[in-house]
Amino acid sequence: MLLKQSILDGIARGDVTLAFRRWRRPTVKAGTGLRAAAGIVRIGKVEAVDEAELSDADAIAAGYTDRAALISDLRADGDTALYRIVFDGIEADPRIGLRNSSALSDADWHELAARFARWDKTAPGYFASILSSIAKHAATPAAVLAQDLGVEKLKFKQDVRKLKELGLTESLDVGYRVSPRGEAALEKLREHRL
Repeated sequence: MLLKQSILDGIARGDVTLAFRRWRRPTVKAGTGLRAAAGIVRIGKVEAVDEAELSDADAIAAGYTDRAALISDLRADGDTALYRIVFDGIEADPRIGLRNSSALSDADWHELAARFARWDKTAPGYFASILSSIAKHAATPAAVLAQDLGVEKLKFKQDVRKLKELGLTESLDVGYRVSPRGEAALEKLREHRL
């Protein structure tokens, strides 16, 4: 579920508390979070609704001026249901604090090493090579980095997301860079020659 920056700003201010989407089945679940540039958008409730029941108040809560503006913006797919998504606000993305910490405890390192070992079963050293490549070539397009590592771009991007979840990398407008935590992990990888 994509949200425009103006909607994210409204959620952060508390002005926008709803969204409406037409889906065959919902792509978000109640009680989960949706990652966005502004942080984690908390999803409170997801429920099917009838378009005829939408009000001006619903539209305003979704960031529109009135019901007509909301309805004109909804896709008119005949075989999809209309869903109301209730937002519970935005919270900070925990990956940001994690990636900004250059301190890597022994327990953190052992957890990372174990995870790399599981992920690298078919290609030992692959995730370490991704980190090294990003460190050497920050802000390089994913397609170039993937080609240098001999993998498809889609697989490469999925694997970088795994590293991002651990706070080791961060996305740029073009490409990636290694975070302070990622630098600490690279140093440990060099020490242990993994």
